[in-house]
Amino acid sequence: MGVLDVVPAGVLTGDNVRKLFEWAKKEKFAIPAINCTSSSTVNAVLEAARDIKSPIIIQVSQGGAAYFAGKGLDNKNQNASIVGAIAAAHHVRLVAKAYGVPVVMHTDHCAKKLLPWFDGMLEEDERWMKSHGEPLFSSHMLDLSEESKEENIALCAKYFERMAKMGQWLEMEIGITGGEEDGVNNEDVDNASLYTQPEDVFDVYKTLSKISPNFSIAAAFGNVHGVYKPGNVKLHPELLQKHQLYAEEQLNVKGTKPLFLVFHGGSGSTKEEIETAVRNGVVKMNVDTDTQYAYLVGMRDFFQKKAGYLQTQVGNPEGADKPNKKYYDPRVWVREGEKTMSDRVKEACRDLGNVDRL
Repeated sequence: MGVLDVVPAGVLTGDNVRKLFEWAKKEKFAIPAINCTSSSTVNAVLEAARDIKSPIIIQVSQGGAAYFAGKGLDNKNQNASIVGAIAAAHHVRLVAKAYGVPVVMHTDHCAKKLLPWFDGMLEEDERWMKSHGEPLFSSHMLDLSEESKEENIALCAKYFERMAKMGQWLEMEIGITGGEEDGVNNEDVDNASLYTQPEDVFDVYKTLSKISPNFSIAAAFGNVHGVYKPGNVKLHPELLQKHQLYAEEQLNVKGTKPLFLVFHGGSGSTKEEIETAVRNGVVKMNVDTDTQYAYLVGMRDFFQKKAGYLQTQVGNPEGADKPNKKYYDPRVWVREGEKTMSDRVKEACRDLGNVDRL
């Protein structure tokens, strides 16, 4: 039995998202969520997922969504981010079925100041629901971790009530992910905030589970965005077990791992840290920094190797009258970045046990 026996190929919504995550937890694997900024990066991710027969999560951040729409657009009132996220979702919907893999179309890290972006996407979800019977996006993430715990949970519950009417999945964050990503800078945050307590996680569970079962929790265990020197980041994925055990005790459901947990700041993590996180109920791991760098590597290597063919339109080491179009055509060098990014996505899938799942 494989994932395609559980959920169909294409963009998943409603109960199919939960079925995928339940299957991942049962089979003890997790799915990488790759931040994408263009149709090119989306296609690289889908290609990797198809080649190794894996479900995949594609996500856009607020800044990544604005870039998807084009830097020429003004992002006043989050307009470019709204348009870009919607454009990304439509592209993924159109091509995911052709690649034959199940895809969760997700949006990443929406802080309180970015709620107009969230509102714009939900309005489009509701329009899509009316005409297609499902929301445009599979899921969204609210990151209100910089607010008080009470406000964080209350705002998440308010939005989740709206999302639950469409069967939509919500990811929320309790505790702070350090480092810097997409304009959110937590490099100087108090260290204690990087480690969420089991009681706080269960408070989230108690509130959201009354609304819908379709939610996951990004609990902090020392996570940091980006890649840093070894020893600078103190990850403790073993702490996630405490969240599960506490929830099991409160719910009297021993041995069930009732929480769907998310691993933020996955780039640069050791394989042992990843294995421990998955063993403790992580079903999704965000990967951004490593795939950004991988996308560069293919292009960088091409430019260095073919430097003599990229100085002029005509004239190269083979002759003064030799044309260079087949080297400077963007389809050539962008493709090199897609290939190295795709390879890095496959590596993330292998680390998470997400191979040959279809």
